[in-house]
Amino acid sequence: MEKFNLFLEKHGTKLILALVIMTWLKACSIDSEITKVKKEFQAQKAVIDSLPSSKDLKIEGLKSEKRMIQSTDRKLLDVTRQTEIDKELQKLESSK
Repeated sequence: MEKFNLFLEKHGTKLILALVIMTWLKACSIDSEITKVKKEFQAQKAVIDSLPSSKDLKIEGLKSEKRMIQSTDRKLLDVTRQTEIDKELQKLESSK
């Protein structure tokens, strides 16, 4: 125990200083990691914000369905569906 006390007397301040420096360096590395995570989050948020909304997807789906109906030869049954599609498109586009 005496050897330990002598060691602390000689090198105690050096040990405390080393621990403080190590703690400070660890805190700096955590801060840089948080900054990296923030940048990644902002990049992913920008990508998500640039995606089309469900309303836009529904409008495009209805338009493609209408084009498909117009390209086929079945006219009698499809005319009513085309008018339904037009009504739905008007509702969706007016609520934009």
